[in-house]
Amino acid sequence: MAVNLKVNGTERRIEVGPETPLLWVLRDTLGLTGTKFGCGIAACGACTVHVDGAAIRSCVTPVEAVAGAEVTTIEGLSSDRGHPVQKAWIAEQVPQCGYCQSGMIMAAAALLSDTPRPSDAQIDEAMTNICRCGTYVRVRRAIHRAARA
Repeated sequence: MAVNLKVNGTERRIEVGPETPLLWVLRDTLGLTGTKFGCGIAACGACTVHVDGAAIRSCVTPVEAVAGAEVTTIEGLSSDRGHPVQKAWIAEQVPQCGYCQSGMIMAAAALLSDTPRPSDAQIDEAMTNICRCGTYVRVRRAIHRAARA
């Protein structure tokens, strides 16, 4: 099956099975490895990308469900790490191991797009991604920093 997607601003026609998870299309077919595989059941958020601006878990999203949509991965968020969330992540030294960070950044960017000045409670509600290193306090500080930028 051919699926048309706009990925990071580029129109793509992809030949894959319709049930293929978007995560594997991004990683294996398109070579965009910034989006990570974590749990495979949409619980951890390492695979978070934007589809038409909304944060989704790509590991459980069949590619046919996003046909014709605009998909943004961590690679497409900014070409030079200049997105306010990326800058704030660096300034607040959020990453430790770093594995979950692309998904965290994508979730935070979607939150700030919808809620430009989130409260701590709104951040806690929106940021359901799991970080094994436990950098949640720094994540919250980084989101507040990005909101001020």
